[in-house]
Amino acid sequence: MLEHSCRKSTDLPYSIYLKRIYEPAAPEDGYRILVDRLWPRGITKQQAAIDEWMKELAPSPGLRRWFGHIPERFAAFSDSYIRELEEDPARGRLAAEIAELALAQDVTLVYAAKAPIHNHAQVLYKWLLSRQ
Repeated sequence: MLEHSCRKSTDLPYSIYLKRIYEPAAPEDGYRILVDRLWPRGITKQQAAIDEWMKELAPSPGLRRWFGHIPERFAAFSDSYIRELEEDPARGRLAAEIAELALAQDVTLVYAAKAPIHNHAQVLYKWLLSRQ
């Protein structure tokens, strides 16, 4: 599982993690940011224990529907999603907010997808780390 195994590289000045929302929240998660556009099924706000919901960072609805969590489409989905992230100034500001938060404390990106590798949170995580 990717819970806290996606620790930042030691040469970066901050810590960002990934965690599935269906896993219990823990103090070591630090600041929890939900990065899905839709609220996760079956999860209450109390269970989610998120500090912020940055749904604007999620892929566009059309791209999300096209991908449909089909592993064979993941490479093309990743490329398209990264283009969306890089071409939208609002997303750039949100990415900067995450980096700033992660300078002061651990930040965990929370997502609902079942697939631990083939999901938008993985793409977002790697993109955030590549920006620094």
